[in-house]
Amino acid sequence: MESQLNDERIRAGDQAAFAAIFDEHARVVYAHAVRSTGDWALAEDVMSLTFLEAWRHREKLRGEVRNVRAWLLGITTNVLRNTARAARRHRAAMSRMAPPEPLPDFSDEVVGQLVDARLLAAVADALGRLKRADREVFGLIVWSGLGYAEASEALGIPVGTVRSRLSRARRKLRGLMATELGEGAGPVDPGAVYGGEVGSAG
Repeated sequence: MESQLNDERIRAGDQAAFAAIFDEHARVVYAHAVRSTGDWALAEDVMSLTFLEAWRHREKLRGEVRNVRAWLLGITTNVLRNTARAARRHRAAMSRMAPPEPLPDFSDEVVGQLVDARLLAAVADALGRLKRADREVFGLIVWSGLGYAEASEALGIPVGTVRSRLSRARRKLRGLMATELGEGAGPVDPGAVYGGEVGSAG
């Protein structure tokens, strides 16, 4: 009953009520964006756009949304699709420009982050080689903890399709991760990389 009252307040434009949804789900959305992009700063943008879109479409809380977390991660997935398209356009534009001046090497200042950054980049690269549909299912279930039914709701596809895409993604990722990290790195489970909390959204 309390949840229904909160949904009614959000639909009426109550920003304080919407802030409660943000506080509850921002970390999950941010973590999903980090894992999908391999970029902490870009993930913050994705999170902001996700909640902006959620606010714009808050009327769906009237009854269309059965699971708020699944709904938000579905929006995040769409934002990530648009971000990927924009990134491709940006890379194409940059490739036509003269190369930039070399920057100073600040590697000593971030040496403590190198291992995590390498793993995150390797997972992001490996995921990038999967079909988008498989990548989205993997991220929602393995990293963001949605169940099969919730992922089905978030993506608007049957549960059976979710299961088959997840199985295919896991199988392909094992081989891709070994390639990304090199033969001497040992086996790495991409589902375990940042399997807990990923940083902070704020």
